[in-house]
Amino acid sequence: MSLYDSSFPQMTRMLGQVLVWLDKAEAYAQQKKFDPEVLLAARLAPDQWPLRRQIQNVIAWPLRLSALLAGAELPQVETGNDTIAELRARIGKAIEQLKAVTPEQLKGAEDRTIPLFFLPGKGMKAPEFVFQFALPNFYFHATTAYSILRHNGLDVGKSDFIGSLALRDL
Repeated sequence: MSLYDSSFPQMTRMLGQVLVWLDKAEAYAQQKKFDPEVLLAARLAPDQWPLRRQIQNVIAWPLRLSALLAGAELPQVETGNDTIAELRARIGKAIEQLKAVTPEQLKGAEDRTIPLFFLPGKGMKAPEFVFQFALPNFYFHATTAYSILRHNGLDVGKSDFIGSLALRDL
């Protein structure tokens, strides 16, 4: 399985699930009569990023990964005070960008060494970077965002995290 096949379709799919969570967050806030933007400041622990920043990282990781694997310039990671509407728009744009990435654009990426921005002078071969660092980080932020919402009372379950399955008759 290529680096493309093992990462981009799943990350794109997960971004779509984040939209589902945001829909549920707004419905929950409306039902309980509070501003849904309050949820964006919620966090699980004092030393963790709030929901807003977790979602911003879920958006950023696939875009960073596509640039790194293609040998392109890294996109800027925006970490401002996005509203739910702005996060939705950013997710929509990211999904469009990811759907435009093709396996052909990443041909030869397996041989690329990815420089580590947090360890100057160090790098990882692309497959190890994808499986040991990029995907775990992406899912860490997605899981944390989901958990913040669940912790704050949203009725979200495993199917809201995983999404629909490609079931077949046997």
